[in-house]
Amino acid sequence: MPVPYTCVHPDGGFVVDTSRERLDVPVIHRYLAQESYWAQNIPLETVERALDNSLNFGLYTADDQLVGFSRIVTDRATFAWLCDVFVLPEFRGQGLSKWLMECVWAHPQLQGIRRRMLATLDAHGLYTQFGFVPLANPERYLEARLPNPYGVPTAN
Repeated sequence: MPVPYTCVHPDGGFVVDTSRERLDVPVIHRYLAQESYWAQNIPLETVERALDNSLNFGLYTADDQLVGFSRIVTDRATFAWLCDVFVLPEFRGQGLSKWLMECVWAHPQLQGIRRRMLATLDAHGLYTQFGFVPLANPERYLEARLPNPYGVPTAN
């Protein structure tokens, strides 16, 4: 079970929280389905199932508006996959992505994880600040993909 976790921004204007009940699912779904490059047209039911089975991090303003999000698929012991990271466009340029990652990786249930992974098209600069590097042995990794699962071409 997820441990309740809150991270308050140094200026007090933002908070990261892992409460599933607090998440603004329509905002998350709209961003993933319409604005992300990796989940175009993802069905709401798929997003809800993913949220139910992940460690979620909502990024909120002081007045509780969800302005960013990330989730971790993890066993909370040995492996963590970071995915679905975003900050809404109108809140970018304030260092919130970096701060969100600081909060995510400080979560007590993510300490001592043997392997952390992610996939990104364009945010390498952000993630290298948190120890991510290209695969040391990519020949060891395999994947089984369902191409175009939501009905439109994607860049993933």
